[in-house]
Amino acid sequence: MSFTDLKKIGDAQKKSAVVDVRSGDTVRVTQKIKEGEKFRSQVFEGVVIRTDRKDSHTARITVRKVASGVGVEKSFLIHNPLVEKIEIVHRAKVRRKNLSFLRERSGKSARLTNKAFDRIAVNTLPEEKVAEPVAAEPAAEEAKAE
Repeated sequence: MSFTDLKKIGDAQKKSAVVDVRSGDTVRVTQKIKEGEKFRSQVFEGVVIRTDRKDSHTARITVRKVASGVGVEKSFLIHNPLVEKIEIVHRAKVRRKNLSFLRERSGKSARLTNKAFDRIAVNTLPEEKVAEPVAAEPAAEEAKAE
């Protein structure tokens, strides 16, 4: 198999649209968990401390939160079908891609400076933006017919 064949297989596994997640974002990741024969949704909210291979089908984010005084980190493959949605809650001003220094910090020194952003626009997937104008076009065609 050549590299182009492997790339085609990988691109077929990608989701058509994902949210642009960056380091320093506080995100709410909804994931499907299988228990026995049933599925349930579980939400994990924390700060993105690392992003890897954004353009690849193996794109990954590492999310960190402190639960009961213990730091918990979880890595999510963005294009995994079990990851239902990723919602950006806050966006922070950071100057690096890997925020591993936050692991040693707690309290005020672990804070990140929030920056203003349009939460609705960031969390809207490109598919939804394209779908709305298409629905408006048939109404325009009917007006021309009359």
